[in-house]
Amino acid sequence: LRGLSLTVEAGEVVAIIGDSGTGKSTLLHLLGALDRPDKGKVCYDGQDIFEQSDDALSRWRNTSVGFVFQFHHLLPEFSALENVAMPALIAGQGRAQAQSRAETLLEQLGLGMRLGHRPAELSGGEQQRVAVARALMNRPALVLADEPSGSLDTKTAEALHEELLKLSRTHDQAFIIATHNPTLSGLCDRVLLLEDGQLWAQPKPQK
Repeated sequence: LRGLSLTVEAGEVVAIIGDSGTGKSTLLHLLGALDRPDKGKVCYDGQDIFEQSDDALSRWRNTSVGFVFQFHHLLPEFSALENVAMPALIAGQGRAQAQSRAETLLEQLGLGMRLGHRPAELSGGEQQRVAVARALMNRPALVLADEPSGSLDTKTAEALHEELLKLSRTHDQAFIIATHNPTLSGLCDRVLLLEDGQLWAQPKPQK
């Protein structure tokens, strides 16, 4: 990454496209404070997030940013409900309140009948929807999704795309999505190409 600049507004959905190895995942890791930049700033509401202490940065990451990865990274020994509630419990929320919120999110994603199922008992699409619900658990202002449908078949991926966009509109959350999928990028408000360390605006693919 070389001196790129990116501003995303609340409720905006931005697709980052580009060849493998161009730095899409690195960019998301910097925006979500999983990695620190060698130079430059990452600002949230006008404040450089890396000026905080490590503890404060961890709290900010848990409450202000949601992450969805290509592979779900669910905890295998916990149910769908418990996996989704986990970020709220880490943030200090009471168990009953956390589980109520988790249940609501899973129902919104069509998993109301799968609350007690562990990841191994769910299909790939269901596992990824649980991961999406977990990312939204603490009502983050920003959701970072790294190839969220990359491991899914076409039909399941398209259903997940529609659900992601619907959720972003419903909750007025900014989504930044790294993807190779032209259908998904075509649904986004903006499409940016990451090439040679820079971001370039792109026309949206035809739906």
